[in-house]
Amino acid sequence: MGTASTFVIAEAGVNHNGDLDRALEMIRVAADAGADAVKFQTFTAENLVTSSAPKAVYQKRNVGGGDTQFEMLRALELPRASYSQLTKACTKAGIEFMSTPFDIDNARFLAALPEVKRLKVASGEITNAPLLLEMARSGKPVVLSTGMSSLDDIKAALGVIAFGYTKPSAEPSSDNFNKALMSDEGKGALQTKVSILHCTSEYPAPPDSINLRAMKVLSDAFGLPVGLSDHSQGISVPTAAVALGAVIIEKHFTLDRSLPGPDHEASLTPSELKEMVSAIRTVEQAMGSPEKSPVSAEIDTQTIARKSLVALKPISPGEKFSAENLGAKRPGGGISPLAYWSYLGRRASRGYAADELIEPS
Repeated sequence: MGTASTFVIAEAGVNHNGDLDRALEMIRVAADAGADAVKFQTFTAENLVTSSAPKAVYQKRNVGGGDTQFEMLRALELPRASYSQLTKACTKAGIEFMSTPFDIDNARFLAALPEVKRLKVASGEITNAPLLLEMARSGKPVVLSTGMSSLDDIKAALGVIAFGYTKPSAEPSSDNFNKALMSDEGKGALQTKVSILHCTSEYPAPPDSINLRAMKVLSDAFGLPVGLSDHSQGISVPTAAVALGAVIIEKHFTLDRSLPGPDHEASLTPSELKEMVSAIRTVEQAMGSPEKSPVSAEIDTQTIARKSLVALKPISPGEKFSAENLGAKRPGGGISPLAYWSYLGRRASRGYAADELIEPS
């Protein structure tokens, strides 16, 4: 993941609805849109929630409240046997395969896959220290989502991760986590392996809940690469985030927003995903460098649009320049009108016809 280009993660999540063929089609769509990675969610319902866990408000709103969260999630699982097809499809399409594990067993499963270059921590798992430790002990880079989190929550999570990277066989404890976070070795590991995503955990998230300025707060607080995991509708927010310095954008997409499921409503359609990636690439080009000077594309326009000192009417040799015979007109390239007052009262070194550019004298 380079600094010159925003890393765009097309979040398939569970929008495949447990259908492998739909998941494979989502890989093709994400690659066609120009995303850098397509991300799924790897979980076993019985390891993720209790059998009686209620649904979140947004889940009830989007899929109804008739069954439990466990029953909903069980229907959205992809079997491990399908991951070979998923990773091969990503390789063929030229897009990185990513997934979010929700328990230690699935974290180990993903970390063992050679196609998995980095692991993603879901916002809801930021306090799941045993899972964070397992992910860090894999040695793979981690992308940490921070929805629902305070700076203290994030700091605590980073301490666990720093400890996992630098003390893989030491005894876990809050004190050791903090020591790892403050150590040069721990800071170095975080700098090279961890990115943070600002996130608002509502689906869809209303614009006034996004708070894009929090990205700078995260950057200033932790000195790590910062991006946005966006749950708003449309592409305005992630595009703006890139202009504010986001180095990663994660955005849900779906093949059909009308499909049943918890996340489809807050997801982009294939055409919108493609539009978002295009908009992000345009913003990247437009960001430029931190300086202000004419660029090459402006030089021709500069000559046409700016003005030069000209004779407003015929001027005889030796005649004094005055407000009546000296003015400013296009094109540029001659004497700048900034010199207007220094020419008033000066005598013309030669004669000029009306509209003729004045020459230096």
